[in-house]
Amino acid sequence: MSGILGTVYGYVRVSTKEQNEDRQMIAMREAGVPADNIFLDRQSGKDFSRPQYKKLVRRMKKDDLLYIKSIDRLGRNYEAIQCEWRLLTKEKGVDICVLDMPLLDTRRGKDLVGTFLSDIVLQVLSFVAENERTNIRQRQAEGIAAARARGVRFGRPPLPLPEHFPDIYRQWRDGKCNARQAAAACGLSRATFFHRVNAYEKTQM
Repeated sequence: MSGILGTVYGYVRVSTKEQNEDRQMIAMREAGVPADNIFLDRQSGKDFSRPQYKKLVRRMKKDDLLYIKSIDRLGRNYEAIQCEWRLLTKEKGVDICVLDMPLLDTRRGKDLVGTFLSDIVLQVLSFVAENERTNIRQRQAEGIAAARARGVRFGRPPLPLPEHFPDIYRQWRDGKCNARQAAAACGLSRATFFHRVNAYEKTQM
């Protein structure tokens, strides 16, 4: 493997603020990435509109080396990963090393065979990353559907009715005020007023 000619960078990504990036940060330090050259995003990998990643790409130049822990830290969209990989390696001339997959190290063999092998591995791993993302969404949807079937309710609970709602409701029902006036008296929009009327009437049955 040839020596490093440019600057060494690392990119770390976690999907949410609650997730821990320690494992990736340790891997970056073990790879010899200077702390100041590690860029961290706490954001979904669905696209590349991430502030730290965009800052990193602007900074990198030809012959620099980028470390990432695994291909799904770069992104989760099959086509987008491949486009970004080509942008970095072909247009910017940056080398990339995926620590969890030694075959995905563009410093290994710049000849046709080495490039072909890396391209195939990248395609397979990019597909796996996107497929896993699709499976996660499906499992989440199935879990939500199952919870709803058990009677679990999602979203914020409705605010309590105003104390004078029954009086306003009766005035509206008796035609003493219209829906707009009744909704305004309750501090609600007309749509919300009708929704609360529907819920209130069910409790009175």
